[in-house]
Amino acid sequence: MNAVQRNGQAQDLGLLFLRVTGGLFLLFVHGLPKLLDFTAQLQLIEDPFHLGTHLTLILAIFAEVLCPLLIVAGLLVRLACLPILFVLLVALLLVHPQWSVAEGQFGWLLLILFTTVLIAGPGRLALNARLPGVLRYV
Repeated sequence: MNAVQRNGQAQDLGLLFLRVTGGLFLLFVHGLPKLLDFTAQLQLIEDPFHLGTHLTLILAIFAEVLCPLLIVAGLLVRLACLPILFVLLVALLLVHPQWSVAEGQFGWLLLILFTTVLIAGPGRLALNARLPGVLRYV
């Protein structure tokens, strides 16, 4: 195996690690608490677009539960990053604009992580690699 092949394998392993750890982290820290305690979360969630707390919470759960699961599996990864990035930007810029970088560091780090996945893609160790045509790249 030459250096180029080793480098490609290392990149694929790095992207796999980034996808799996980032996705599971978002799922366990934000997604599952919202899903498992839906009623209590209705009282806590902000509604910056005035869609109603019920719909806002459902959209947040979509972004923080379903999308991380797709990313971990490596399926439609770039597409799954978009709702997560939207929720993070809304939280950081609209819901909590008063936060300093230090106060919002978790959100900013997730934004960096999922933007990296969006740009780099899932790597070859993903279900995306088995999809036909253009679906392989979303």
